[in-house]
Amino acid sequence: MTIDNARPLVQIASYNTNLQAERGLPQDLVDWLAPTLQVSTFLSREPRAPDIVAVGFQELLPLHLGLAGLSKHVIENRNALILSQIEQHAPNKERYTLIAKVVNVGVALLVYGRDDGIGRRACDVQTQWTGCGPAFMGNKGAVSVRFRVPDEDSGVGEVYTFVCAHLTAHAPKNARRIADYHHIVSSLLFPPLPGSDSIAPTTMFSTSHLFFFGDLNFRLSLPPSHSLAAPEQLSALIQSLSTEEGRSALKEYDQLMIERDMKGTIFQSFREGEFWRFKCSYKYKLGEVDQYDFKRMPAWTDRIMYATHTDSPDTPQDSHITNVLYTAIPAYTTSDHKPVVSVLLLPSPAHNTASVPVLRLPEGYHPIPDPWTNVKKYTGRTLDRLVGYTWWLLTLLGAGSAIFGIGNLFLSIGAYRWWTVRSADQELLLP
Repeated sequence: MTIDNARPLVQIASYNTNLQAERGLPQDLVDWLAPTLQVSTFLSREPRAPDIVAVGFQELLPLHLGLAGLSKHVIENRNALILSQIEQHAPNKERYTLIAKVVNVGVALLVYGRDDGIGRRACDVQTQWTGCGPAFMGNKGAVSVRFRVPDEDSGVGEVYTFVCAHLTAHAPKNARRIADYHHIVSSLLFPPLPGSDSIAPTTMFSTSHLFFFGDLNFRLSLPPSHSLAAPEQLSALIQSLSTEEGRSALKEYDQLMIERDMKGTIFQSFREGEFWRFKCSYKYKLGEVDQYDFKRMPAWTDRIMYATHTDSPDTPQDSHITNVLYTAIPAYTTSDHKPVVSVLLLPSPAHNTASVPVLRLPEGYHPIPDPWTNVKKYTGRTLDRLVGYTWWLLTLLGAGSAIFGIGNLFLSIGAYRWWTVRSADQELLLP
């Protein structure tokens, strides 16, 4: 197999860094961000760097700082590190441009383009965010980057949309995750596409290429009758997940695949690589390369999916996007998740098009923008800031612990009241 250089090569990387801020990544990211270079070296006659690199994070920094919106320092450090790493390991010393970055609480997305191609040509750059936590707060939700790449032959070109998400956790909350996804679809909105006569906002599906990834938190849900379902069978389950044959059998109980491929409730028109070929990305003991934490059943919580305008809804198992690589990276040990990475070879760009080619959706599926989107978003953002700054202040008072901060606050209030009462009593005793 060889890579056609006319076809865009996209690398997507996602990592839940477990609230570690700057400590969440080593300084050398070659294991995570250089698989593209290794793969493209043996798949093409000439070593080839990706045209686009999208890097998503969940739990980017401690929650109280994220809620307070104090993420600028962390995301700037991440940007500098990622940019230096992808350029350092580029096979032909390619240079990259940050097309856009966006953060909402702990969910972040940075998208880069090669300077000699998409990075230089990208236009109509937009970012969006939405929260789907309690009262639309941003502890869970999604962020997105969208941009257009004009045709070199003066056509309107194609639109790329990247969505990084963090959905509700815990195995029994599958219905909540499904609701999160539909909330993201209806509230992650963009202006109309170029050339459109409409003035109404559009959903993420109004695009030529769509990538949806992150800590989606879908779990393995074994029926009670399954031989590995009982808690005392957890060791046997782990052993089964250590082989590709065992993982292939257990993938049938993956909640995401069940809802997408069997029930059709979520991720309509999306395709995905063979995730069961790599070990579950969650849940690991901190500091361990390959040792699960038995507090949770292992699962493929971290996923990367994609859709393109040339794919047909009538053949949902086929795609014109070639999944060159899809794997987890075990070497990272500061989180209970492992980062995942995918290398995708897109179809050749459409030429001389008067309008932007868009995804074809299944018959009967017409996602509708939520007219209350802005009200919900900014209600959540206001609550984020109120909770975040209060939490931050209590943490400051408690020398790093909000619990001690609450105790210190009550001690201060008690001391103040004692002092005022004592002062009043002394005034009464004065002649």
